[in-house]
Amino acid sequence: MKVLHTSDWHVGKRLGRFDRMDDHTAVLDEVVAIAERERADLVLHSGDLFDRPMPPIDALRAGLDALVRLAAGGERPVVVVAGNHDAPGLFEALAPFLEGFGIHLVGRIKAPDEGGVLTLATSDGPAHVACFPFLRAAQAVDFMERADTWYGSYADRVRRITEAYAEAVGERVGGDGVGFLVGHWMVGGVRVRTGAPRGERELHIGEAYAATEQSVPPGLDYVALGHIHAPQPVPGARVPAEYAGSLLQLDFGEAEEDKRVVLVEASPGAPAAVRSVPLRAGRRLVRASGTWDEIAGRDDLDDAYLDLSVDTEGPDPGLVDLARERFEHVVKVQARYERPDRPEAAAANRPLDELYSEYHLSHHGTPVPEELLAAFRALEEEATGAPD
Repeated sequence: MKVLHTSDWHVGKRLGRFDRMDDHTAVLDEVVAIAERERADLVLHSGDLFDRPMPPIDALRAGLDALVRLAAGGERPVVVVAGNHDAPGLFEALAPFLEGFGIHLVGRIKAPDEGGVLTLATSDGPAHVACFPFLRAAQAVDFMERADTWYGSYADRVRRITEAYAEAVGERVGGDGVGFLVGHWMVGGVRVRTGAPRGERELHIGEAYAATEQSVPPGLDYVALGHIHAPQPVPGARVPAEYAGSLLQLDFGEAEEDKRVVLVEASPGAPAAVRSVPLRAGRRLVRASGTWDEIAGRDDLDDAYLDLSVDTEGPDPGLVDLARERFEHVVKVQARYERPDRPEAAAANRPLDELYSEYHLSHHGTPVPEELLAAFRALEEEATGAPD
């Protein structure tokens, strides 16, 4: 059975003042073309279909249209779990209308025999798919409560749910077919490059939301995970398991990441073969620095979204206009120059979130909550982008 694993589409996500629907449409066309060319039997989407819980109409249309085309008239089942950016209620409301197209949206965590594990007919036999949407830290799961096992850390809860799913899949595979788990969570030890904003929601990729390698149980043919945008194998997994990654470079922390979908060939009783298929569509994101003459003289920046750091002798109020006159897709511009060695200048050279953390601690006597700090960083990002 050939499976296409894709994830983290974030349809509708903007980049500063830029609407990226053309990029999303182009890369979704590319994913559909890969599914057709590779003759995939099944598509697994591991969450964050949209960038916002209630996506704009054009984003909703583009995302659902791509799913319908992937399903190929119901001949190729498509399974999508809700990520942390998706609205579980929206998924559940749309699910009955899309099932006739061969598309299975799973918004909420469910008991294995109540929709948590799907058995789907494919052109190459039955596929048994455990569906694990994003679990929020304060969220209770009904079927785990009934089993009297709902306790412990976030990592414990994720592990107990996946173990219940793996057991249910194993019972079904014992008859026929291959077994999968598709989910949206972070396993500790993943590689996430920092230093610039990324497309992942910062609040949901911290230690409080880190599961352990035991969250990927043995006995499954493949585990398809989402939530982490950097494509990579799931660290410590005892079975073939991958983060497919996002379809586009969604923010400048992802600027150098190559994007992909994953093709999996799985057969009963044999190890699954996994390979990456690179994605080429979508405008690149580039961070560039140097003097203005150095940056302006580069022709490799003309077609990219840009985050520019320009060496200057001091503040330059006209820098943004200069940059936007030279480059069409400037997102951020900042002047980089030496400040005099004064206390206020030293503060000016430090990250704003660090200064805010110190202020909160001195003013309130407690460390700033992670959720508030994440909101502060999002506001800073919005305020420092290149204006319209």
